[in-house]
Amino acid sequence: MRRPKSDRGGRGYHHGNLAEALVDAALDLIREFGPAGFSFAEVTRAVGVSPAAPYRHFRDRDALMAEVARRGFEKFSARLTKAWNNGSPDSMTALKNVGKAYLSFARAEPAYYAAMFEARLPSDMSRELSQASDQAFAVLRGACELLIEDMPPNNRPPALMMSLHVWAMAHGIASLFGRGDQARRKVPMKPEDLLEAGILVYLEGLGAG
Repeated sequence: MRRPKSDRGGRGYHHGNLAEALVDAALDLIREFGPAGFSFAEVTRAVGVSPAAPYRHFRDRDALMAEVARRGFEKFSARLTKAWNNGSPDSMTALKNVGKAYLSFARAEPAYYAAMFEARLPSDMSRELSQASDQAFAVLRGACELLIEDMPPNNRPPALMMSLHVWAMAHGIASLFGRGDQARRKVPMKPEDLLEAGILVYLEGLGAG
């Protein structure tokens, strides 16, 4: 039977916060097997508690994954917000910094990134998860709103559409070329350069470059 690394000589759960231990074990298993590659029972074995113990904190595997994803989105949002820096030193530079932060997170936190975007959780799984995800997207939307402020009102693209396009571009490049796990594909340039070029071409096409 396949056993997770933490069950092959790793540290089990002895005392303290069981919910934290379950989240940590889930992250380890995501790194090793991907977000769909293990069961709730394997998380329990990795922590070293009885099969019934986790249910005091999470009603099922999806609830545990939602908590992992929520924490990931909160970390992600904090990084994007710091990179945006209230649009300083200027909105274009700040948007580029947000793109770099997006790629940096995918590279540095592949387990969180996979839980956030690849766990196939229902959209209404958790109000807290939805709020955390919305908060991260709000950084991109705010950036796009500031970028189009100087454009003539009759030529401004919808900020929501623009932010969705930028998000899709950043996410696609991060998922294909910028992540920190074995799913990353090779590209003959830095992912940051690829994303910056794509954003600049897109903004120029909108007249917002």
